[in-house]
Amino acid sequence: MFYSIIRALLRVYFHLFYGFRVTGLENVPMVGAIIVVANHVSGLDPLALGAACPRPLRFMAKAELFDNPITAAILHGLRVFPVKRGQVDREAYRTSMGILNAGEALGIFPEGTRSKTGELQPAHPGAARFSLATGAAVVPAAVVGTFPEHRRGISRFRNAKVRVVFGAPMQPANSAEARVSREDTDRLAHEIMERIQELIAASMMA
Repeated sequence: MFYSIIRALLRVYFHLFYGFRVTGLENVPMVGAIIVVANHVSGLDPLALGAACPRPLRFMAKAELFDNPITAAILHGLRVFPVKRGQVDREAYRTSMGILNAGEALGIFPEGTRSKTGELQPAHPGAARFSLATGAAVVPAAVVGTFPEHRRGISRFRNAKVRVVFGAPMQPANSAEARVSREDTDRLAHEIMERIQELIAASMMA
């Protein structure tokens, strides 16, 4: 209930202040495990992606955000779970696998952190590894219009534009039972970033 209320409020907020537009909703499977992946340039990105997605998304966030009990309570209410960055976090891995094995939707920013230039960074292997290990489809998405440098001088209620575009699902080439090689993971991770880049480019021309 808390998640649904916050998502509804976020949709209103983005529509009022950022001319929110969402396309490609038909590309988001409404049943079964999926991994929604997107570019990351701003703190607005997870909010915009969560507001746009027709399914509840589970996100991971850096563990430091959970140090404050009030913030932690809000994040848990939004179904966010902690991840320890800069190390192998087995608990976050198990949580992610549990989400997908339960047929839910997991949101991941493959770059791992916000891009300081607005350009896509190389992908971390997590999203690709989860897809190959569980058979979950990857739904690429582009979040456009949130990069701080591009927003300077923009007047709210007038010129602000934030768009989220969902692309066609990417099905993992192997079965979930097959052994996942480093080459397979790297290949899929690269393909994911290519698809996100294509969506960003297409949205710029729309």
